Parts: sequence; C-alpha cells; structure tokens
Amino acid sequence: MRKLSRSGTSASNTSSSHSGGVPSAASVPASLADPSLPLPRLIVFDLDYTLWPFWVDTHVTPPLKANAAHTAAADRYGEDYAFYHEVPYILQLLPRAGMSLNPEAGGGGGGGGGTATTTTVPIKLGVASRTSAPSLARDLLKMLHLPAVADAGQKARRAGDVFDAGMEIYPGSKIKHFEALQKRTGIRYEDMLFFDDESRNMETEKLGVTMRLVRDGVTWAEVEKGVEEWRKRRGYKKN
Repeated sequence: MRKLSRSGTSASNTSSSHSGGVPSAASVPASLADPSLPLPRLIVFDLDYTLWPFWVDTHVTPPLKANAAHTAAADRYGEDYAFYHEVPYILQLLPRAGMSLNPEAGGGGGGGGGTATTTTVPIKLGVASRTSAPSLARDLLKMLHLPAVADAGQKARRAGDVFDAGMEIYPGSKIKHFEALQKRTGIRYEDMLFFDDESRNMETEKLGVTMRLVRDGVTWAEVEKGVEEWRKRRGYKKN
C-alpha cells in the first residue's frame, strides 16, 4: 500500500467501510486459540501504517470530529481517518485469545522447551509510536471506537481504552518505549510481540522482543504470522 498524500487520505479501505456486522469470538483464528500452544503476554503495536494507513503528524490536520458511529474521524479539511479494516476487531478480540492459554508465568526463559498453561489472564496490549504528534494520536484513539462482541457481553469502547499496558507515544528510539512498557508491566521482553512497519525498529529485538514487520497494516493473518515467529523464537513446538 502506498503512503497516502493529502489527496489520498480517505478511510475507504479501513474500518469505516466495513458492513459485515457484529464480530464474535469465532473471528479469532484457530491458531491463536490452539490449547497446545502459548501466546505472548504482551502485544505492542505501532500506529502509523500499522494500525491506520496514514502518518498522523503529516496527513491529519486538527481539529478532529468523529462520525456518529465513531468508526472514523474527519479533520479540518473533511478528510476521513480510520483504522485498517480488520484492526477494530483485532484490538477488541485479541486479548480474549489469552483467556484460554498464555505462557506459564515466568517460564520459558527465552529458550527451547518452554511450557504452556491454561490461564484466565488476558493478553495485554500496548502502543509504541515515535510520532511527533502524540496529542493528536491520542485524540484519534479516543474518537475511534471498537465494536461490541455479542457473545462475550463486550460493549463497544474507545480504542485507546484497550491498551492496558500503556501507550508510549513520542519521538525517539523505540528501545526507550519498550523499556517504559517493561517497567510498567513487569513482563519480560521475551514475552512481548511487536508489530511495526519500519525495519529500523527491529532494533527492539536486541532487548529480546520479537518484532513482526508489516507492510500493509495489521490483519489477522499478520497477527498469526507474528505469533508463529514469537513461538519459534521461544522454542515452542506443537507436540
């Protein structure tokens, strides 16, 4: 997907164009609900060209105003901005994948032979963005809402509220972002999975984080590939 210009910032390919109805827990891919394999304890997302198809600090001109459904927000010039198509469902449902399985607390050690255990602890989500417009990014995350999940009694909520591990949004090396996330959550770097569109941020893997480089935004398929990479790096194998 090409980087958007001022004339191409429409949300037509994002969540605002979706008409498929209310999602359910069944939308979570089977590989993420496999009871024999573990999941990361913390999954972190970049924002620009990862969760949404634009640079918030260059494409978006405040003030912003959300539409009635809170699936998109228009800026001063009337351009609509929204998440990539599958992102609202991913953010809403991904934490629930961890309700059935997660890595054993403190186990694994980053090497082979790790074990998994059933748990009721959901996967934590976080943000690591180096945008130079952090306030605008946070405003957009408040305006964009996630859909309700009918079979789980999950109500619609602001996107920003799902990031229970915290949102590190400021310029600079993402090493700093992850150090802050680790300090806040106490979760080991080896138990973290990161999605980002810039190869320079692979430097986070020096900490022990597993990073999945995405090119066309986050999708369920990308999440599956990222989790697979994390499992391989941790040495987990399906018996």
